[in-house]
Order: sequence, then C-alpha cells, then structure tokens
Amino acid sequence: MAIINKKYLSAPLTLPIIVATLLISTSACSNQSVVNTNEDLAEYKEAKTSDASSSMSADKPEFVTKIITTFDEPWAMIALPKVDNSPQKILVTQKTGELFVVDTETGAKTPVTGVPKVAYGGQGGLGDIIVSPDFSSSNNLYISYVEAGEGADSNKFGATVIKATLSGLETTTPSLQAITPIWEQSPKVKGQGHYSHRLLFSPDGQYLYISSGERQEKTPAQDMSVNLGKIIRLNPDGSAPADNPFIDTGNGIAKQFWTVGHRNVLGMAFDDSGKLWAHEMGPRGGDEFNLIEKGNNYGWPIVSNGRNYSGIDIPDHDTQPEFEAPKITWTPVISPSSMSLYSAGTENDFPAWQGNVLISGLSSKALIVVSMNDDNTASERYRYDMGERIRSVLAVDGNVWVLEDGNDGQLLRLLPK
Repeated sequence: MAIINKKYLSAPLTLPIIVATLLISTSACSNQSVVNTNEDLAEYKEAKTSDASSSMSADKPEFVTKIITTFDEPWAMIALPKVDNSPQKILVTQKTGELFVVDTETGAKTPVTGVPKVAYGGQGGLGDIIVSPDFSSSNNLYISYVEAGEGADSNKFGATVIKATLSGLETTTPSLQAITPIWEQSPKVKGQGHYSHRLLFSPDGQYLYISSGERQEKTPAQDMSVNLGKIIRLNPDGSAPADNPFIDTGNGIAKQFWTVGHRNVLGMAFDDSGKLWAHEMGPRGGDEFNLIEKGNNYGWPIVSNGRNYSGIDIPDHDTQPEFEAPKITWTPVISPSSMSLYSAGTENDFPAWQGNVLISGLSSKALIVVSMNDDNTASERYRYDMGERIRSVLAVDGNVWVLEDGNDGQLLRLLPK
C-alpha cells in the first residue's frame, strides 16, 4: 500500500552537504581506474566556480512524496499509455536484469519474462526502456542493455538495443516476444562504465535517438570509425536515415551519428519547440547541459569545463570555439542521471514547471529543474534536496515520479503541497 513520505522536500542543497561530499570525492576520485567500477560514485567531483546560474526564487513549488513501491538497483522507467480511467502503469528496469509492470495506484509489481541475459556489473546491466510510437496498436518496446562479447572477447562489453513486443500486459504473466536486434556499440571494450545507452524517439515518432558513451576510453569520442562517444540517430528498424549529417562520408558506421564528442550522456529530451537537449557527466567537474544540433562536435576529450581525475586540467570550451559549448555547466557537479520534460497534460500538479526539464541527480541527491529559452540559452531554476541518490525522473500527463538509486530504491510520486 502506498504511503505518504513524511520527509518534506523543498530546500536547495546546503553548503555543508556540498563540502562534505567534496571531501569524500577528493580521495575517491584521484585514480580513475579505482573509481570507475561503481556506477557514478566516480562522479563526485571537486568544487570550482560554477558556470551555472541557479535562481532559487520565492515562488519555488513545494511537494511531499508518496511511496509507491521499492526496487533493487532500478535504472529506468517509462509510462504506458493509459486506458480509459485506469491507473497509470509504469515499466521499470532493474540493472540486474529484471523488468516490472507497476500499478502506480496499488504499488503492485508484475515481473515481465523473456528479458535477454544482461552483463551485470559496474555500470552495466539492463538499461533504458521506451515505448514505440505505435505502441497502442503494436505493443512494441525498445530496450537497451549491456552484453558480453563471445569467445576471445568474453571479457569485453558493449550496449545493445532491441525491439520487442510486450505480450500479455493485462495478465499476471506478461512477457517479451519477437525480440529484434536494432543496434550495438562497436567495438566492445574492457571495463564496465560509460555505456550511456539512453533511448528517445523524436516527437514525430520517425527517429530513434541513442546515447552511446565513450566507455571511459576518451579518444573514441572523436574517432569516426567507432560509434562510442556519439549520439546516434536511426530509423525505428535500425537503419540510418538518409539525412543524417555523416551519411556521405564513405564511412559505414558514421552514417549512424547525429553528434560526436560526448562522454557519458544519461539524459535526453525534446522541448516543446522540438529542440533536442541532453546532459552529460563531466570528468572531475564540468557536468554539461547541451543543445544537441545536427552534426556538431561537443569536444570531449579535447575540451571540458572539468579536469582529469589525475588533476591535470583540460582546456575549457571557450579556448576552442570550433567545439559546441554547453549551455550550463555544473561544478560542483550534480551527476545527472536522467531527464524528463514537464508538460501539464490532463493534470497539472506543478504549473511553474511547465515546459521545463526535470533532471535527476546522483551525487547531488537532488531534483533539478532547468528552463530553456527561445534564444537557446538555459538556466537552473530550482533545486530540491531529495536526501537520496536519484536514478530516474518521469513526468507524464502533469504528474511526476522519481526513482531512488541502489538497493531498496523507492519509487516516489511527487504531490504538490
């Protein structure tokens, strides 16, 4: 049974909390090989002057949280289309390889069978899930997960994306059927970090966007012969659209690319005007919020507003204007893990957030509200101290849900106060 969480969430992160976090980070992040096996614990960073402006105004909406249910290592969630006046159902992935249908009214979790075997470990496992634009007639889903190589490559890993049909949704035994491979990271590499593998359909439902991390290898982000460190744009069947920016390069894999020069993109969203935005984890500082535009190079690892884990500085974006600069950078970082556009729909729990994106924060343990402007600028409007690492946020039909990270991570609904 869902209950109201008595913890009241409205205050921004305080300086003592940030200072304590940074003291932990100084020892935890001095060696990249040490910190990269645990999801985003590597993303605690040192402080330096932030480029982000954060307006904590007096009209900041307040909320309480309602506990729906709990999960072990949840990673992503997506809302299923509502049928008549039935309760909202949400699909939730667990990194360990489980998929559940959740009734948000009762908190009941129904496991979905047929999930492919995942390579669980570090940042790897079952990843993102989205519904196909024609879900109401096809029941098709798109799912990302990490798989191991075969034979001599069994100790190498990469993300893959499949399409599958969700069968038996209204029964007690739903399952994935008709699994079809769509895309995979190439090449598979050692290590278990920076897969990214976020999924998003364009507003018209014509194109599938996939974020592909550089797997903590840095240089692949600028290498046009591999699809690591890129944002990918595909047709729903996995083929490359004819108007992709690198379609005529003669390089087969580059035909997939929409943008290049990325590190670890864990959130993408289209705004109300159809512009694509993404956030990206920086190295030691310099988390980014970017406007994603066709064919642009975002500079990693040549430029960054953060530093290497060794402490060696990286040139900032403004030193090399040929690379696309972020609209916001965060240092101290927020460790952004997902993003969702707030739109009122048939309900409007938080009218002040209309047209803004909601960003979940891991090391910051925060929910961040960011506004985007017609002149392509962006700014942080509000920040909420959630008290726990937040893995995912989902705004649908004017309601908002968040998923806490780790074991016993709670699925919460935000209720306006």
